[in-house]
Amino acid sequence: MKTGLVSIITPCYNGAEYVRETIESVISQTYPEWEMIVVDDGSKDHSADIVREYEARDSRIRLVQQKNAGSAAARNNGIRRAEGQYIALLDADDLWHPDFLEKQLAYMKKHDAVIVYCSYRRIDERSREILRPTYAKKVITTKEMKVMNQIGCLTGLYDTARYGKIYLREELKSIRDDYAYWYDIVALENKAYGNPEILADYRVLSSSTTGNKRKLIKKQYHFYRNYLKENPVAAGINVIRWGAAGLRKFS
Repeated sequence: MKTGLVSIITPCYNGAEYVRETIESVISQTYPEWEMIVVDDGSKDHSADIVREYEARDSRIRLVQQKNAGSAAARNNGIRRAEGQYIALLDADDLWHPDFLEKQLAYMKKHDAVIVYCSYRRIDERSREILRPTYAKKVITTKEMKVMNQIGCLTGLYDTARYGKIYLREELKSIRDDYAYWYDIVALENKAYGNPEILADYRVLSSSTTGNKRKLIKKQYHFYRNYLKENPVAAGINVIRWGAAGLRKFS
């Protein structure tokens, strides 16, 4: 582990349209101590060629290639190779503002926190802001995380110094795997701290899984039942809460 280094894990599957912009948002960080591990998950486009261009220009960027196995497996591949004290997950179509790392690390130090996250904007395929920003609660607990995931995946930052690396649950088949990951980390100390500043942009794609809530209702219910071990009534209530929050979020 290299103290102070942030390891940025970016799974990429057919991400040629956006991965360049994502990498540029990392290169633009005011905090320079980072490594970016882009895991190409069996892409059929020229994503890997784009990443190779940046790898040749900046030694902090590394390309890893694997057969298609899903985002959870790709992220775990990157985490295993990570050398940094801090772990961040940034998808190949999302963006960080230039001061994301600087401000999140300062916020983490201020609260002596294992995990921090922040508010974020939502953008469309052309990087135009849409809908309302998603604002981070100042503090969340494990109990709140049982109701729904409160952490935008692109905004989370985890300090491995106390508890070591945490891995995603590949048995979830890349559905709710990020939820499980952040839940497991929050549960380490029963809290996470949310920076109210907007420091990232989450891209909402018309074809994205999370953009289609109807397809996820059954999977969400099974996640509450099988992973979080909720009883049927609690799981059903949480699905309703999750659905209502989703309607507010995307209206």
